[in-house]
Amino acid sequence: MAIISSKDNKRIKDAKKLYQKKYRTTSYLIEGLHLYQEAVQAGARFKQIFVTEKFAHIPEATLVSQEVMRFLSDTETPQGLIAEVAFPSCHEQAEELQKVLILENVQDPGNVGTMIRTADAAGFDGVVVTGGSADIYAPKVLRTMQGAHFHLPIFQENEAQALYQRLKAQDMTLIATTLSPASVDYRKLVRPEKFALIMGNEGAGIASETEKTADILAHIVMPGRAESLNVAVAAGIVMFSLTDD
Repeated sequence: MAIISSKDNKRIKDAKKLYQKKYRTTSYLIEGLHLYQEAVQAGARFKQIFVTEKFAHIPEATLVSQEVMRFLSDTETPQGLIAEVAFPSCHEQAEELQKVLILENVQDPGNVGTMIRTADAAGFDGVVVTGGSADIYAPKVLRTMQGAHFHLPIFQENEAQALYQRLKAQDMTLIATTLSPASVDYRKLVRPEKFALIMGNEGAGIASETEKTADILAHIVMPGRAESLNVAVAAGIVMFSLTDD
């Protein structure tokens, strides 16, 4: 098997660019055996796979030197496997689902990845990420999701308010978390048949227009002295309560 040993190789340089959002038009990079296995199980389409000697047995993989792998990796300790994966073709619409998580301007990559992973664990049908949120194909988000994006559809919407109107037109109940005096204890919610849970920005919360649009405003009662919860923690609490049968 031939080996790529130069960082100036065109394939390597072009793949490296995929860490930048502007170059991710048709594909993105995943790193490590776990994400590779998740992609295989999901039937994802690989454009190319780069491996060191450790993973030379992987079908259709291109062997690269340790130096090239370190150059191509986004981590300090490369695992020896990086794959370029084509973006999925999604034939569903968020309006067609029953249980949807919406991330409205959630900017921290770790929070976005954790919330999508939690939605997967809680049995949600899909996730919508609005335009002001972290890019779901950024390396840190992908590492934090741990393959959850292979298990459920993730939609990216630039116009949140237009999305909400479409969801309401399909009889989906919008539940937004907020500390507004008009909100109710999340434990008293009666789960609607179809609903979308909206989680807002880490500092600002949901938009004022979203607060007016939502059908239900909910909050988490905190008996301790903390003023607020991390948005990913709060999302996990409410998500599991809404899917608990």
